[in-house]
Amino acid sequence: MSTEPPPGAGGQPPEDDPFRKQPPPDQGAGSPYGNQPYGDQPYGGRSYGGQPPPYAGGGGPYPDDPLAGMPALADGGRRTLARIIDMILVGIVVWLLTWAVGVHEYNVNSDKMQYSKSFGQSLIAVVLYMGYDTLMLSKSGQTLGKKWLGLRVADLDNGSTPSVRTNLIRAAVLWIPFAFCCACVWTAICGGWSFFDKPYRQGLHDKAAKTVVVSTR
Repeated sequence: MSTEPPPGAGGQPPEDDPFRKQPPPDQGAGSPYGNQPYGDQPYGGRSYGGQPPPYAGGGGPYPDDPLAGMPALADGGRRTLARIIDMILVGIVVWLLTWAVGVHEYNVNSDKMQYSKSFGQSLIAVVLYMGYDTLMLSKSGQTLGKKWLGLRVADLDNGSTPSVRTNLIRAAVLWIPFAFCCACVWTAICGGWSFFDKPYRQGLHDKAAKTVVVSTR
């Protein structure tokens, strides 16, 4: 009877995981220029003025870069559009469910302050948004919006599909403030961070969960 551990045991993604990053090719064996420095290769080393190509092409010019072997990082425009699609899809379900169970928006006049969302509505929203992100991303690294736009979420350290725990952390950072506090303002800050973050283009929720969003096209 075999005593070998099952594939993926010990917290490591299985070897046949289609999302696991691949080792970079042997540049010395496959390149007609051998091991010549970038500056000695034609066009300054892939037309980057003697420097390795930038991180956006699936790996950065940094020693031991976690992105080496991964697909290219996703651009901010597609990430934003995918998020809007997911928010609309889940938002429709939230509205239908709150309407069905009788949890409607209401106004409470207290010192002329109006509160437009009930605690019950916020609770339903956070459960559905977090559940949607956690389940979908744990299965394939893609929500519907990301799938339609050719994106997926990956672990920064090995490129594999994030675990349930990782996706739960990611979703909590994004959706709890959204539901109970800052709504779309927090979503814009959290996701918009990726437009300025270097070198991995991470939103605040990506940083908390140690994930990146990459392109599948």
